[in-house]
Amino acid sequence: MKMKKNIIFIFFGFYSSFICSQDIADALRYSQDNLLGTARFSAMSGAFGALGGDLSSINVNPAGSAFFLNNQTSLTTSSYGVKNKSNYFGNRDLENSTSADINQFGAVFVIKNTDKSSDWSKFSFTLNYENTNNFDNTVFSSGINPTNSIGEYFKYYANRNNGVSLLNLQTQPRESITDLYDYLGSNYGFGTQQAFLGYQAYIIDPAANYNESSNRKYISLIPTGGNYYQENYVRTNGYNGKLSFNAAGQYKDKFYFGANINTQFIDYTQNTSFYENNSNNLVSGIQRLQFENELTTFGNGISFQLGAIAKLNKQVRIGLAYESPTWYEISDKLSQGISSVSANATGELPIVRVNPMVINVYEPYQLRTPGKWTGSLGYIYKKSGLLSIDYSIKDYSNIEFSTKSDFREVNYEIKNKLGMASELRIGGEYRIKAVSLRAGYRSEKSPYTNQSTIGNLKGYSSGFGYNFGGTKIDITYSHSQRNYQKQFFNVGMTDYSNINSVMNNIIISMTFEF
Repeated sequence: MKMKKNIIFIFFGFYSSFICSQDIADALRYSQDNLLGTARFSAMSGAFGALGGDLSSINVNPAGSAFFLNNQTSLTTSSYGVKNKSNYFGNRDLENSTSADINQFGAVFVIKNTDKSSDWSKFSFTLNYENTNNFDNTVFSSGINPTNSIGEYFKYYANRNNGVSLLNLQTQPRESITDLYDYLGSNYGFGTQQAFLGYQAYIIDPAANYNESSNRKYISLIPTGGNYYQENYVRTNGYNGKLSFNAAGQYKDKFYFGANINTQFIDYTQNTSFYENNSNNLVSGIQRLQFENELTTFGNGISFQLGAIAKLNKQVRIGLAYESPTWYEISDKLSQGISSVSANATGELPIVRVNPMVINVYEPYQLRTPGKWTGSLGYIYKKSGLLSIDYSIKDYSNIEFSTKSDFREVNYEIKNKLGMASELRIGGEYRIKAVSLRAGYRSEKSPYTNQSTIGNLKGYSSGFGYNFGGTKIDITYSHSQRNYQKQFFNVGMTDYSNINSVMNNIIISMTFEF
């Protein structure tokens, strides 16, 4: 018996044994950094591993803070613009989004050693906060899918729903859709909830030869024949933040050493809306439907960094830095709802809305991101110019969710689909009295071994700064683009749109010496 009872309250369920479907996309989201930080740092594409002297440089090489001559503080604000071009089965869409944020603030304190007999000439201590990634983005894809319907998604879960018969749900000790949805999540997990939503919205039904022991218990009620018009709208908000506690020292005016302890933060919200229209197919069955999901993620993590810089002579510097994995503890919340319209020989039937009004609160889980090595080379030309190159490597196959059996499948997929990725950053600066002109280039390889799920990233930047004496202002423009495949669902209907994503940022920093 299907229940269509309206619910007007919110029920919180804590699911201690079951998680929602984390996948590679979730792992990469919190393992990749964007080019943010101060305007000077961004203008040179972050190539500061052998230079130092900028608050954001400690995120590349912690030894960089030992190059400061005086106490300094800075504040950075950024305007983000993202343009996403989507291609879904030949249909093209364009979606733009903009946002603004204060993405960096920090201070460095320099202590000069007055002991003339010591080989350590000075020490520096830094506290700096930065957004390492901005998640504000909107992607829209639409087109006619020639073969697959969303019914395959619900059917997938219904046919592997841990032995729960959707036919017999009325025998469970719950009476409303809210109670049943919560009961299934608490006792059988995310997948069974998906099957339940599809069943309640008349998207799936038992097969004519239904057998509890059969591998194909349920069928889709969406008309066959293909040519399904589909829309997928994804809006994300939030940030990945990093608070660094840094200490560094200068030894014999030739060697610089530093270390960071980092605390990191995740604040992420994703709203997805999937629409499908089948009215051009057969008269009976599901005509159209809309499936809504809202995922909220919060997390905290810790990592450390070690770095060293050496002056080979007055012009040339080399640097080496290591960034450890970040060990996160993450919590997810998920809410869902679906509506559908069916038809028979007499016409359309009333709309069916299945809105459990439940916020699924999942047990916290752990995520370990990959570590990173960075080698750097810098060339200083008198007091008027400099050129710097950074080269980093990161093995994304080392990403790992909690080692519990719940994550065995996705961890196996990470090991087999992700691999070593390198990043090249080149930056330069030329000074004309109080004016500094800057430019940079960066290239980042795909974390996927196939290099098509996510493509390589290319970016460039330019900017200028003006030194008023104890105050500096810097302005930067940065541009980057990357192609990737946006999969609508992880299972069942696994079709994807091809996205060309272009990011344009304007970054302004104010720096004060004291």
